[in-house]
Amino acid sequence: MIPRKITTSLKRSLTQFPIVSLTGPRQSGKTTLLRNEFPDYSYVLLEDPDVRAFAQDDPRAFLMLHANHVIFDEVQRVPELFSYLQGQVDETGAVGQYILSGSQNFLLMDAISQSLAGRVAIRHLPPLSYCEVKAAGRQPESVEAWVVRGGYPRLYDIDMAPAEYYSNYIQTYIDRDVRSELGVVKIPEFNRFVTLCATRIGNLVNIQSLAADCGINMRTAKDWLALLEQSFIIRLLRPYHHNYGKRLIKTPKLYFEDTGLACSLLGIDTAEDLIMSSYRGALFENAVVCEFTKEALSQGKVPDFYFWRDSAGREIDLIVDKAGTIQRAVEVKASSTYDPKSFSTLDKLGDELGIPVSAREVVYSGDLSLETKHGLVRAFADLSKKLEQGESS
Repeated sequence: MIPRKITTSLKRSLTQFPIVSLTGPRQSGKTTLLRNEFPDYSYVLLEDPDVRAFAQDDPRAFLMLHANHVIFDEVQRVPELFSYLQGQVDETGAVGQYILSGSQNFLLMDAISQSLAGRVAIRHLPPLSYCEVKAAGRQPESVEAWVVRGGYPRLYDIDMAPAEYYSNYIQTYIDRDVRSELGVVKIPEFNRFVTLCATRIGNLVNIQSLAADCGINMRTAKDWLALLEQSFIIRLLRPYHHNYGKRLIKTPKLYFEDTGLACSLLGIDTAEDLIMSSYRGALFENAVVCEFTKEALSQGKVPDFYFWRDSAGREIDLIVDKAGTIQRAVEVKASSTYDPKSFSTLDKLGDELGIPVSAREVVYSGDLSLETKHGLVRAFADLSKKLEQGESS
């Protein structure tokens, strides 16, 4: 198993809360992480029909049998359990009693909000970050190869082509989550909708266009977009909304939680395919957004990231905010060669918005990181060093 950076945050949370919840997409490594890092917790899988039937029929007796130091996996399958968990943890008051895990964020968070608010630390495990893979010495041979392969752990456990893995992944997601648990019936249209989202990576969300191209109404398109976000397939990056006296865009931008899945949907199977693709820039930008997001989640933080765009089309790809102050303004360039002109937008907007030069940064796919009079130039492969140092660096 490739070590996961979130482990420290999980162990700390178990000393502070009676319950810790770990969600994330299917096959992101939740079960493997929990069983390896918390061997003193008993493991109960609620997808097992017999176990689930017992928990549903007699939740009180079930919790008497599993009273403390228990991992309940796929716990969203038994919503009846949550109110009894509330009573159990309120009665004892002890920290670190339960770990709840699940792949359906929508169902799990709904149950938590109704019964366990204030009693649970919520953590999210995305697929592997480039930082984690690199630390284990398992990184692909190039940045482009990383973007195509993505971070799902199984791709680093066995020798499998990304195209083969992701086609099976999508089918499992559609059959087990979308159809069975969430009740979507227009499966061909939903499949097309997911692919259409991949073609719009890095673009402003246009519900009307998505609905028209998919042959569905706008209400359905909105619902499906929310479903994809809640089940960790896509991530919507919100616009930076602080008032700078400009007419700012208010629509979010669309990214995928993992670039490997997006590449598969776009028919990009190799690094060579990516280099020749018109989607190269958007997918590299997506990879950078993923790294920032995964690092924040590994620390137990809510990703406080945005983009900035005004009505004239001037844009900053990524804004890192802290308490209403821009800590980092990032321009993303897919080129492997640094060009000083890459800072042209940041130079102009940075001065207008009062962003210091030390907070301006260009991330590119080349090998050399350096400081310039315009700001920091950061190679993607070195991005983890900056992220690990935190906002003070």
